[in-house]
Parts: sequence; structure tokens; C-alpha cells
Amino acid sequence: MDENKMVTGKVKKPGKRGRKPAKIDLKAKLERSRQSARECRARKKLRYQYLEELVSSKERAICALREELEMYKQWCSAMDAGKIPSEIKALLTGDEQKTSQSSKKKNSISM
Repeated sequence: MDENKMVTGKVKKPGKRGRKPAKIDLKAKLERSRQSARECRARKKLRYQYLEELVSSKERAICALREELEMYKQWCSAMDAGKIPSEIKALLTGDEQKTSQSSKKKNSISM
């Protein structure tokens, strides 16, 4: 006899081993499948919304950086032409005022 069918005197049936699946109500199984699909679509929709918001925020940041870059290019071309832009003057005078104020504070503290 065949080894698969005869094991210690018992006839073994070919097929899957382990527990047999319980008879599940087909309608309940179908409803669970539909519910799972609805939840999957909802998760997918949320994921796409999150990604779209992320893309739009990155695009806004890119636009802001491009505007800043353009401003710096204009400043450089103005300085190459021998003119000092008023924004740079304001930054320099603001820095000088800050350094002079901080040195005054240091002098008054150390005295």
C-alpha cells in the first residue's frame, strides 16, 4: 500500500491538516468583507488628503524661498552696480544698534 494512505494501520486521507474551517454564514462573511472594503477606502482617502496637504504646504514653502532668492539676486545686482539697497542699510544699522545696545548693557552690568 501507499505510505501516505497507510500510517500505523489507519487510513489517512490526503489533503489539508489542522482544524477544518467552521461553516460561516455566507451573508455575514460578505458583510464583513464589504465593511472592511469601506474602511480601507476611508483610510486611503485620509492618506491622500494628508499627502495633498503636505504637497501644498511644501509648494508654498518653495514659492516663499523663490521670492527670497529673487530678492537676494536683486540686492546682489544692485550692489554690483554700486548701490546699497535700503533693506541692507536697515539691516546694517539695526545690527549696529543691537551691538551698541548690548555693549552698553555689558558696560553697565560690569560697573
